Amino acid sequence: MPDRPRSSIDHDQLDVLLTFVQDGVASRRQLLDLGATDDDIERMVRRGRLHRRHPGVYVNHNGPLTRQQREWVAVQVHWPAALTRQSALPAPPPLAVVHVAISDRRTVKPVTGVVAHRTAGIGRPADPDPVAARAARVDWRRAPPRMRLEHVAIDLASAVVRDDPLEAFRVLADATQTRQTSAAEIAQALHGRRVQGQRLLLEMLDDLATGACSVLEREYLHAVERAHGLPDGQRQKPATAAGRSAYRDVEYVDLGLIVELDGRAFHDNASARDADAGRDLEAKVAQDATTVRLTYGLVFGSPCWTAGQVAALLQRQGWHGRLARCPRCP
Repeated sequence: MPDRPRSSIDHDQLDVLLTFVQDGVASRRQLLDLGATDDDIERMVRRGRLHRRHPGVYVNHNGPLTRQQREWVAVQVHWPAALTRQSALPAPPPLAVVHVAISDRRTVKPVTGVVAHRTAGIGRPADPDPVAARAARVDWRRAPPRMRLEHVAIDLASAVVRDDPLEAFRVLADATQTRQTSAAEIAQALHGRRVQGQRLLLEMLDDLATGACSVLEREYLHAVERAHGLPDGQRQKPATAAGRSAYRDVEYVDLGLIVELDGRAFHDNASARDADAGRDLEAKVAQDATTVRLTYGLVFGSPCWTAGQVAALLQRQGWHGRLARCPRCP
């Protein structure tokens, strides 16, 4: 009778893997790498140290999985794989589905709760070529591995840019506001790809680079300022308010006018908020004030009227230009 293979599993390394690295999740491949045999794995399952969640993927408890444990399970069951799309965002939505990227050369069977996206250019784990590793769309050093934020933003924005350009801009703006990437870095990554709406996405990234950091700010830049020939304001200018650091949305520095773009809901409905803001704007014009606050309704709903009011303020502050008419002007 042949001898049973002797176990040489490194229990200390297994504890580190489960406790500090992978949130209690391990794969058969990893257990074998630590010196376990299939008999060892079955013994740990019988004793309740490990619980089989998918063929070849184990968790160290039998209760509900946390979000991060579900991410690890999704990655390991499709290994080599990495988080992608919404699942790779810095603050992923609490969805039941986990999105993972796999090589575009692979075909995998569906797994409940996981969506696998065949993706080109993801690279390889532990790639010995440092240049290739840096160029890969996946950061395999992360825990769990995930698509680089530049490519996540491109994938999400390009998926909606044709039907909802404002949502595409919001995706790009949210990515840059994490401080984990920049408009320039996303644009550089985008130049190396071919995606839907690429030209428009590059224009949006150019707007972000000028400081238009939200959907509301971008619409003001295009529909109010540029469309009506207003002077170029300085965006996201550092300032101090009530002893705290702040940023001015748009400041016409030489003319002493500040425009704050207010997307917050101070009222029960948008109509009431817009009506109040409209009255405030007219009062600013009448009282020679130097700060105005504009809402979504004033920028998206009546950009031509708003441009006229801002132009009047600018002229009062010393601007010698004239308001231009846009194709939407009555």
